Amino acid sequence: MNEEYFKQIMATIILIVLVVLSFFLVRPILMSVVLGVILAFVFYPIYKWFFKITNSGNAAASITCILLALLVLLPIWFLTPIFIEQSFKFYLTVQQVDFITPLSKIFPSFFASEQFTTEVGTILQSFLSNTASSLVDSLSNLILNFPTLFLQLLVVFFIFFFVLRDKEKIVDYIKSMLPFSKEVEKKLFDYTKGITASVLYGQVVVGMLQGLIVGIGFFIFRVPSALFLTLLAIFAGIFPIIGTTIVWLPVAIYLIIAGNTFSAIGIIVFGLISSVGDNLIRPMIVSRKTRIHSSVILIGMIGGLFLFGVLGFILGPLILAYLLVVLEIYRNKKTPGLFIEDKCR
Repeated sequence: MNEEYFKQIMATIILIVLVVLSFFLVRPILMSVVLGVILAFVFYPIYKWFFKITNSGNAAASITCILLALLVLLPIWFLTPIFIEQSFKFYLTVQQVDFITPLSKIFPSFFASEQFTTEVGTILQSFLSNTASSLVDSLSNLILNFPTLFLQLLVVFFIFFFVLRDKEKIVDYIKSMLPFSKEVEKKLFDYTKGITASVLYGQVVVGMLQGLIVGIGFFIFRVPSALFLTLLAIFAGIFPIIGTTIVWLPVAIYLIIAGNTFSAIGIIVFGLISSVGDNLIRPMIVSRKTRIHSSVILIGMIGGLFLFGVLGFILGPLILAYLLVVLEIYRNKKTPGLFIEDKCR
């Protein structure tokens, strides 16, 4: 066997072994690393603003880290006790609410059979109780696993700092390893940047703002467990197609059943403002030049949830989007793509 060929094989084997070992080494904190990179992308415009003022990468990244720490740690410190209390109240309230009576009045023919009505009531009660119980259990697990969570947060902030400070170097390093021509490389990074902004700003950030708008309505009209419901609305707002309606509409129905019509109308108004505001806020936050189809985002979020957990809501759509980006570059057609629309063409 040729000595040079043997050396190449051995070098490849060593590289594969090291990559596999590195993966298993990093796997416990992989999601923290990814989250740090995602947060760096989101906060990069703020970092650039601080960099213009300080003219120092270390200083700008440090200030941005402190800002992120305040945004994350202060709400956790002050709101966690309230959230725990409201979670248990919500769990108890769900078990006591009568869902069948209002549904029977709205759809009398559908609930004509007493046996069917009882089964539907049992299913609804069981579903909502299990959902509320799962949320309470998840919160309890977070508190019990605080030491591990603290270490994960350290990794997030570490990655966040260095990705902010050394973004250009990291991008250049990645480009140096890509086996593409300069033209394809430029297209790939332009597409990827646009799609990432579309998913993170256009879907996640806007969805959170929609949830906050609904949450303001919950607090103004003194809805029980307002903080808990606001967090649910923020969570639901991230989903395309579904949105915050899945939270504020049942709350409005519950208030109507309870005889609090004025508060119900107020919640509906804030819910509609949240839905209409989507068309106003989204174009202000993210450019419409590159857009990804809502179905891709929804499928990516659901698949990402099963594969990666909560962080999959962001990772899933991004992975699918990057695959579609590569396919669009491979197609190299002037006609718009089926799932990705690029108005720059």
